[in-house]
Amino acid sequence: MKIKETVGIDVGKMKNEVRIHTNQKYKNFDNTVTGITSMIKWTLASSNYAKEQILFAFEHTGIYSQQLSVYLTENGFNYIMLPGLEIRRSMGITRGKDDKIDAKKIALYAYRRKDELKPYELPSKNIKEIKSLLNLREKLVKQRSGYKVTLCEYKRFLKRKENTTLFSVHEKMINELTKQINKIENNLMDIVDNDENLKKLYKLLTSIKGIGQKTALFMIAYTGGFTRFETWRKFASYCGIAPFPNTSGISIRGKTKVNNLANKKIKSLLDLCAKSSIQWNSEMKLYYERRIADGKSKMGTINIVRNKLLSRMFAVVRRGTPYVDTLAYCA
Repeated sequence: MKIKETVGIDVGKMKNEVRIHTNQKYKNFDNTVTGITSMIKWTLASSNYAKEQILFAFEHTGIYSQQLSVYLTENGFNYIMLPGLEIRRSMGITRGKDDKIDAKKIALYAYRRKDELKPYELPSKNIKEIKSLLNLREKLVKQRSGYKVTLCEYKRFLKRKENTTLFSVHEKMINELTKQINKIENNLMDIVDNDENLKKLYKLLTSIKGIGQKTALFMIAYTGGFTRFETWRKFASYCGIAPFPNTSGISIRGKTKVNNLANKKIKSLLDLCAKSSIQWNSEMKLYYERRIADGKSKMGTINIVRNKLLSRMFAVVRRGTPYVDTLAYCA
């Protein structure tokens, strides 16, 4: 059924500000299951349209919007989670900030694009858990790195006998964080091993030379099991490795380059994969050396390798068979 009504929600930690677009009715509700239930009842009572004709729109705010998205999914409502930057840019020039006005502008933006926006589909429970565990792992790794750097400085400038507490506390923290990181990694692999679909995706991705465990898990998590992006080119744009032209009229003739709007974590992982592939994959190594010998830039060539690896990941998933290194069969 065609969408005829949009509801803008400014999601907050404690309260959700709700605005119905067509009649501009407004109310706020607690960001709890009880509050969300009341919000749904109020929306249906205040709107002139059926449940199937209403689209709820709100910003993706991580854990604050998770409860709302789960409730809407379980009860069969249409909704869309929008990136914060997309919403802010749609508002035009603004001064100050007001949650009521933000809810109104979200509803307006969704109404203008109601024929283009596709209702959001919540990832599976296992993919959500993988994503959460990967984010937790990243936090622990950063904390461990901080303790390691500080410990190195202590070893360089301080004597252990005179500062036993400083040394022992840092060493214990590093060991404990390492133990927890290993526990998370084992948990991640248990999730993959117990889900046939995820297990197959993981094996397909790691069949490509240069793609390791961490990159495969991140790709599964951020592509929603390779269901959120239709082509590898769209994902390349999302993670910031797709080159875009930089020209205008006859005066601006800039270099084609990648855009700064990107998922920096996945971009950095693909960069590491590309450099590893150049070092250990004979096909990529030959390609890299040939371009450098022709005078091409190193960074431009590395970015091409990143895109090659990404296209191969999408290809093996779409095909459903592992990657075949054809160069190994050459005479």
